[in-house]
Amino acid sequence: QLQASGGGLVQAGGSLRLSCAASGSGFSTADMSWYRQAPGKERELVALISSIRTKYADSVKGRFTISRDYAKNTLYLQMKGLKSEDTAVYYCRCDFRGVYWGKGTQVTVSS
Repeated sequence: QLQASGGGLVQAGGSLRLSCAASGSGFSTADMSWYRQAPGKERELVALISSIRTKYADSVKGRFTISRDYAKNTLYLQMKGLKSEDTAVYYCRCDFRGVYWGKGTQVTVSS
């Protein structure tokens, strides 16, 4: 199971940190990622972290940082310099012997 949290309302230029707590085995070897879906748009990859690399969407490079705490089985997304176009529902995803999605957390950036 994946449980995302940390969303909220923030002003443009502000920061938020999303968390995604994972239960069950496999977290340490899974590819973990954050996706987001804005109203009327398709879900898109924001950032991914595996055992060997991280990857970011061009739109968030330099502003967002994905990380993971193996001891806590938790995935994070530190978001800085938020823009109105970052407004979306953010989902965490785990790829380990299948694809698992957490419930989303809403991020709203006011301009």
